[in-house]
Amino acid sequence: MPVPKLLGMSGSLRQGSCNRALIRAAARAYGEAELTEADLRLPLYDGDLEEADGIPPEVQRLADQIAAADAVLISTPEYNKNLSGALKNALDWVSRVKGNPWKDKPVVLLAASDGRSGGERAMHSLILCMMPFRTNLVYGPEVLVAFCKEAFDENGDLADERGRKLLATLMGKLRDTVEG
Repeated sequence: MPVPKLLGMSGSLRQGSCNRALIRAAARAYGEAELTEADLRLPLYDGDLEEADGIPPEVQRLADQIAAADAVLISTPEYNKNLSGALKNALDWVSRVKGNPWKDKPVVLLAASDGRSGGERAMHSLILCMMPFRTNLVYGPEVLVAFCKEAFDENGDLADERGRKLLATLMGKLRDTVEG
């Protein structure tokens, strides 16, 4: 079997964000795989822009990356008790691309936030946003990383054993789904 292709989508645009760290830790927990990190720096969705110019190339690239991936890892911060605007914008844009690159795609949802809830509210809103795409959502156990700036060790792995076990369990379920 060829090396699985994972696409990571971080709802935080910062290169050094906790959500990027969580995606990378998840990919390591998955095992042998090729991880591509999506760039969600997209224009704001605007129907007039779409009508005038069509789908922007960077949006088409993201949709093509989703379609080509064996599985997608999405991690969102919690901004004002919700998923990030950058992630929602990316989801909205991809929904406008012909076809549905998400259909039946194995997807894992993660959250990392500086707050004590670890992004629990953002996770709920992300689940609702993903429902129309008809993905194969691989769910549970939830991986919600609270106080995320202190949650990762010097190797970029989750510092607490419980978090590592939850992530390993979730990624094992994803691996079983991809290989299934």
